[in-house]
Amino acid sequence: MTDFTTRPELAGTFGMAASTHWLSSQTAMSVLERGGNAFDAVVAGGFVLQVVEPHQNGPGGDLPLLFSRVGDERPTVLCAQGPAPEAATPQAYRDLGLDLVPGSGQLAAVVPGATPGWLTLLRDHGTWELSDVLAYAIGYASNGYPLTAKVAAGIARVEQLFADEWTTSATVYLRGGRAPHAGALFTNPALAGTYERLVRAAVGSTRESRIASALTAWSDGFVAEAVDAWARTAWLDSTGTKHSGLITGADLARWRPAYEAPVGIEFGSHTVYKTGPWGQGPVLLQQLALLDGLDIRPGTPDFVHAVVEAAKLAFADREAWYGDVADVPLDALLSPAYNDGRRGLIGDEASLDLRPGAPGGRIPVLPEIIDRDTSVRPPVDATTGEPIAADGGSGRGDTVHLDVVDRWGTMISATPSGGWLHASPVIPDLGFGLGTRLQMAWLEEGLPNSLAPGKRPRTTLSPTMVSRDCEAVLAYGSPGGDQQDQWQLVFLLNHLLGGMNLQEAIDAPMFHTTHFPGSFYPRDAYPGQVVAEERLGAEVVAELESRGHRMSVAGAWELGRLSAVARDPRTGQVRAAANPRGMQGYAVGR
Repeated sequence: MTDFTTRPELAGTFGMAASTHWLSSQTAMSVLERGGNAFDAVVAGGFVLQVVEPHQNGPGGDLPLLFSRVGDERPTVLCAQGPAPEAATPQAYRDLGLDLVPGSGQLAAVVPGATPGWLTLLRDHGTWELSDVLAYAIGYASNGYPLTAKVAAGIARVEQLFADEWTTSATVYLRGGRAPHAGALFTNPALAGTYERLVRAAVGSTRESRIASALTAWSDGFVAEAVDAWARTAWLDSTGTKHSGLITGADLARWRPAYEAPVGIEFGSHTVYKTGPWGQGPVLLQQLALLDGLDIRPGTPDFVHAVVEAAKLAFADREAWYGDVADVPLDALLSPAYNDGRRGLIGDEASLDLRPGAPGGRIPVLPEIIDRDTSVRPPVDATTGEPIAADGGSGRGDTVHLDVVDRWGTMISATPSGGWLHASPVIPDLGFGLGTRLQMAWLEEGLPNSLAPGKRPRTTLSPTMVSRDCEAVLAYGSPGGDQQDQWQLVFLLNHLLGGMNLQEAIDAPMFHTTHFPGSFYPRDAYPGQVVAEERLGAEVVAELESRGHRMSVAGAWELGRLSAVARDPRTGQVRAAANPRGMQGYAVGR
């Protein structure tokens, strides 16, 4: 148990919603109160997140989620991670003199997946009409919402870029030519107009056919047409040069979100489920497999050391083996025999090497790694824990998260991201920019995550669901890029092994390592570095430094943005909690 928590763990029997922004959480709960199910609620809350956290996600971004209904033997994955355009080949970028996909701008655009994902989920599993679900987001985009300090700061970081180069973004975000202040009532009329056009396009004889028509308007209609025309224009990107894009309307038309089976592993009396290795999700399962059997107690130096060293091994395997390819040796990577052998690599001292394994005797191949001198610590972003780009113009993208459980026992964990306001210039007719997930693919060929047309770039987006006796009992997740499956692991171990309730497990001091190459441009690695909240304690930090860890101490409440909902199938009781860091995540319910 922790000595201090910021809030109570919520408990009730009707329903719960928890997210990275209170307006999304309350929107989802409002839908439950009005008779909607968890699918209606999560979609309504997800669209609100596009409006109120534009620095963390947008309509042109990406979306993976897991859901489980009472009676489902295991959760289902909805993958709304858009793929690379057909014209996006490694040679196309090399012809431009590039050795990495840019971190911003037109060349990094993938097919926008988030909005088609929400529409697909609502069509197939919801009960509400699109007009009712979108009313909340339209209201906030039209009438305004108060800017949080984080959004205001995010706009301020790119104020000069918008004013000088991305003038269409300046029209939306620099009213009167200046960045807005925290607390200002902010609107996005062009985005509201896009949502309203989707509602008007929702025609048909049944609810499902009406939502399908709206999806067609996105993928084959006015949105695809606007994206196609916009991609032909050139805008400044992270390379310092103006480039036009490769994405076309045909790319949008040929792709749709898809349902998939999850990947799971038993951990004690629970089974933990993630998305497939086209994302980093299974890396949490590998960490669990490595730690299973070790005598670890949350909060101790031994705990932090073991968790960090397991992360180094699991993420090394992510680099060598994960990608949107058919031959990822996942069964071997999660097997007891493989992890028994790998566990022996966790010694008493910190490792400074990147050590992927050889599952099934296969030889690992790593990309060329950029190692930085960690004697000079990169500045730490208070929200993501990621090093901040120092150019003052690109910013750092992050993510949002939303969990819902309803009175019928349906649980959903969703992690939308991408389409950040600083990632690509706003398309004037639509009110949002494109996602830049393609920066996560390598131009170097022969790797599981090498760029190829129609292939999903390996994402860091990683919702989680946990079951017991074939019944879902916990849905949770976090923003944080490469940190998502580190922070989520610490939370889960705090909860399952440390006896902490949901809020205590979220509030407990957080840490992660930046030892391996980052998934985002410019793909830096900081071997041996561990970033930890100062609440971890000076004695623990000193002990870890004595073992060779290169410690970077962040503020007391700076790392992690977790939220979670839980359900006890025996009683029907539901619970929820949300992250207090950043002063905007909330759980609601009754």
